[in-house]
Amino acid sequence: MKSIPPDLQAHLDEGTTTLAWCWCITRSDGVTFGFTDHDRTLSFDSTDFEPESGLTASEVRSGSDLSVDAQDAEGVLTSDRITETDILDGRWDNAEVEVWRVNWGDTGQRVLMRRGAIGQIRRGRLAFVAEVRSLAHLVGQTVGRTFQATCDAALGDGRCGLDLENFAFKGSGSVIDLLRDRAFTASSLGGFTSGWFRFGTVEWTMGANAGRRAEVISHDVTDGIAVLTLLEAPVRAITEGDAFTIRAGCDKRMETCGAKFANTVNFRGFPHIPGQDAVLRYATKDGGHEGSVL
Repeated sequence: MKSIPPDLQAHLDEGTTTLAWCWCITRSDGVTFGFTDHDRTLSFDSTDFEPESGLTASEVRSGSDLSVDAQDAEGVLTSDRITETDILDGRWDNAEVEVWRVNWGDTGQRVLMRRGAIGQIRRGRLAFVAEVRSLAHLVGQTVGRTFQATCDAALGDGRCGLDLENFAFKGSGSVIDLLRDRAFTASSLGGFTSGWFRFGTVEWTMGANAGRRAEVISHDVTDGIAVLTLLEAPVRAITEGDAFTIRAGCDKRMETCGAKFANTVNFRGFPHIPGQDAVLRYATKDGGHEGSVL
């Protein structure tokens, strides 16, 4: 049950109220936005909640079980603070949300209704609808290890232990020539063998995509010139001269862990579990069914 501050409760008991909804949204890049359905700017907690900002909300859906409570926030793409490019770029994905009920006559009278995160975003030609999920959505996430032949650690994390800042696994360069919307030739990478950065990441340091990361799907070197192809084309176009930092990738196989990284001791997979060939194997008259090790 919500604990309503006494001054706000007294205002509610008056019968005639001056209430508004306020949303405080903090994106993963640390930028904070404030929105309200009131007709003027409201301010509290060092945040300005802008009116007529292209954001309205549906009713709050809640349940007594462990299902994820939700609320839809709808906005127009013409808002100066909510752009289609930022939505497509994923900058609003999983942003932290606080939903407040506020007395717009005295913003000191307010109650935090819920905390959550931006979930599914549905985009149209002129508007978007963002789902505001409660913290219960964290309960539905998989926790623990996966029993599989390949490694389930992220390259360079604490379980992997590899130092991706080592110059053997890290390079810097810039775009020489754009081949397609997600493929380009790159400078300063001719010293690395083909495929070294496959499944790795590009982190843009200059250009329209500065601060964003992308996954590399292929890396080829011909006559000292590297050609990189990204898994997906960035929302903001790549241009000649865009600078980046690139780090090596891993295909999660034990053979790669040993030959490329000399890190077999930290391999987090189960390479000796039976594969699909063992599951699909059937009896034949040619033998091989005397109980020996497969």
